[in-house]
Amino acid sequence: MRKRNSPSMSKTILARFSEAKILVVGDIMMDRFIWGKVSRISPEAPVPVVLVEKETLLLGGAANVVNNIYSLGGHVSLCGVIGDDEGGQRILKELTQRGVDIRGLMVEVGRQTTTKTRIIAHQQQVVRIDRETTDLLKSSTFRDLSRFIDQNIRDFDGIILSDYGKGLLTRELIKALIHRANETKKFVMVDPKLKNFFFYRGATVITPNTGEASAAAGVPITDLSSLERVGKALLRRLRCEVLVITRGEEGMALFEPNHEPYLVPTVAREVYDVTGAGDTVIGTMALAMAAGVGVKDAARLANHAAGIVVGKVGTATITQEELAREIKGNF
Repeated sequence: MRKRNSPSMSKTILARFSEAKILVVGDIMMDRFIWGKVSRISPEAPVPVVLVEKETLLLGGAANVVNNIYSLGGHVSLCGVIGDDEGGQRILKELTQRGVDIRGLMVEVGRQTTTKTRIIAHQQQVVRIDRETTDLLKSSTFRDLSRFIDQNIRDFDGIILSDYGKGLLTRELIKALIHRANETKKFVMVDPKLKNFFFYRGATVITPNTGEASAAAGVPITDLSSLERVGKALLRRLRCEVLVITRGEEGMALFEPNHEPYLVPTVAREVYDVTGAGDTVIGTMALAMAAGVGVKDAARLANHAAGIVVGKVGTATITQEELAREIKGNF
């Protein structure tokens, strides 16, 4: 039986989060939620009429990874691109209020900041409306962004690549980032996008979900046997140190070279909304690894964190205090 960490050890691990320095590079978004209720069907079409009660704006995509790290007490910098529009200005304001380092945040004239609008009635999502620009960056923007990374990478313990397929993380940038991180002995964690999947070769930790892993390997994951087959095949092809397949309500599966798969069971008590759960997982794992925690315990901590966040509606984060209560006696 696996020995649990003592409460004092768990407390020490969380306390070290404040010493961690993480750079997040990725696609930045604004998540807009329109909350309301439905009491009738429209006479114009067979769709519900949502009576709006409130609206909320939250950081999304790579900015939500940043928000999770900030909420857990870590030092975090964000590197990415926003547009010169209202959404971009709101993101700048939210990040500045938190004291997040935004020196790597580039504003590109004419680019639309990615905004996902979710209409929710009675705790259920009715529809989602997306506004975005997915074109490649202008050469001047790419040059400035690359320069920032090259000049500042040594200041961080590790890097997170948060890929939502919005045009930032190209093959060229991904390969350059991983190469530079390996040179400077920094870990690289990747929340992958399927179309870029095999560009991440050589990263430290890659965290696809079951659907992404299955599609990348070309093998349906239907049971533990197929899960193991997919995990081992992708580990070989990606040449990463650790592959973590997130399995939703079934927890996680962790694969390392020359080791048997390590299964982390789910801890979620009730799932309300999985929006942003992957951001919570990768942010928590990065903080834990930067704090000196082994990858298996980092995955277990992240699993506890995800179990909390899926019990909240919307793009949610958790605090260090919430995580401390959750793992007390369970880690």
